Amino acid sequence: MRVLLVHPSALMYSEIFLRLEPLGLERVAAAVRDAGHDVRVVDLQVLPPSVLDAELRSFAPEALGISLNYLANIPEAIDIARRAKEASPGCFVFFGGHSVSFIAEHVLRQAEGAVDAIVRGEGETAAPPLLQAARDGGLGTVPGVVSAEGRGPAPRLLESLDHPLPARDLMRRRNRYFIGELDPCASIEFTRGCPWDCSFCSAWTFYGRSYRKASPEAAAAEMASIREPNVFIVDDVAFIRPEHGHGIAAALERRRIRKQYYLETRSDVLLRNQEVFERWTRLGLRYMFLGMEAIDAEGLDLYRKRVSPDDNFRALEVARRMGIMVAINLIVDPGWDAERFRLVREFALSVPEIVHLTVMTPYPGTEIWHTEARQLTTRDYRLFDIQHAVVPTKLPLEEFYRELVRTQAVLNRKHLGLRNAFGALGVLGRNLLRGQTNFARMLWEFGRVYNVDRQLADHRRPVRYELPLPQHRAAPPGRQELFIHTRPATPATRRTAAPEADGA
Repeated sequence: MRVLLVHPSALMYSEIFLRLEPLGLERVAAAVRDAGHDVRVVDLQVLPPSVLDAELRSFAPEALGISLNYLANIPEAIDIARRAKEASPGCFVFFGGHSVSFIAEHVLRQAEGAVDAIVRGEGETAAPPLLQAARDGGLGTVPGVVSAEGRGPAPRLLESLDHPLPARDLMRRRNRYFIGELDPCASIEFTRGCPWDCSFCSAWTFYGRSYRKASPEAAAAEMASIREPNVFIVDDVAFIRPEHGHGIAAALERRRIRKQYYLETRSDVLLRNQEVFERWTRLGLRYMFLGMEAIDAEGLDLYRKRVSPDDNFRALEVARRMGIMVAINLIVDPGWDAERFRLVREFALSVPEIVHLTVMTPYPGTEIWHTEARQLTTRDYRLFDIQHAVVPTKLPLEEFYRELVRTQAVLNRKHLGLRNAFGALGVLGRNLLRGQTNFARMLWEFGRVYNVDRQLADHRRPVRYELPLPQHRAAPPGRQELFIHTRPATPATRRTAAPEADGA
């Protein structure tokens, strides 16, 4: 079959700070190609809509799949599905991805026939049998698939992360992928899953708290195949298992691979496995994202981070000693008042780290979805991007956004203001000499993207597609009910979880 895979447009945050290659879609593309199909990929993060229109005309796909890791892209995806059906009435259209997995039946109904199936769970295992069923019949028998025939068997976890390798050769304009000053930047995956259970996060519910690792040799071989000088390690929590981090480092050292790396981890993991991170700094680890989420014990307990403020601040000291630039994330509670915003600005200016803000958002698949969703002030998918308030704010909404944008602007000036201009210009110059303009655009576009008028206007747009509300129930759902992937607990699978993450 001729198969066209599509990644939707960039979200608000991605307009400035980062634009990551769609690694999951690349892996699905590889699995589909390995099954004998003719595959093309269009990433609307880096390509204009006219490219998609041209592919629909010239390639005339027999199947079209759209990646939906973000709720905010669902309206766009349904519109693309309708255009595909108009261009090729017999085209089989399917959705897949993290966010749509939790509301598959609802989105299928909303699409009103424009979408033939939705994949719940990991796409590499589901896409090839789904395409076979689209041709031969039997959609209702494909694991993880929801269609007009009903919900198929439970999704299957990919047994090994070593294959399929992402089909990076199918991507166009790879030079448009970046994260901060790492421009251009590729992505790689060493592990999949998270054994923690933060209340605002759906990573652990998607994977059923499973945790899988690529083999060090396979990880190093894939790294050797990456042309870009910079690499973002996309693991939810990097180097939970120190022996795994050391194993990959050793394999990279044998191959004499040197790049600049950016990764995400937790404060307690950094404190526990300092030798691993020190070794990686010698390999080129330069940037680290730490989801602190809150600066006080009350906030950390609310989000069930299972770390203390002291752990977070000690982790920052460790990273500074290693020479790693840290980006901190703090979750903005809609209940904040002007004084709380002031205190956060004061904290952010008192530390050398980059501080990012994300607005607390109840997402399907998270525990807070079942406790906070009844308070939603909007169900417009497009506002569920962690940059808009979707539950009541203590301050009037306009004032809330003014405080939010004011705080973001202060943090932006902290790192890109006059006192940092020479350093930024040095990086900018090196990137421009290589023809890379992503970082340059980031420096100048903050005010266009982050402004109160734009955010308020977003709330006034006509709404065609809305999120469902969770079913009202007397008690919160059990944890197993939240999981997309489940598998029987065996001695082997129990050993893959991080016991210190269980909080017991």
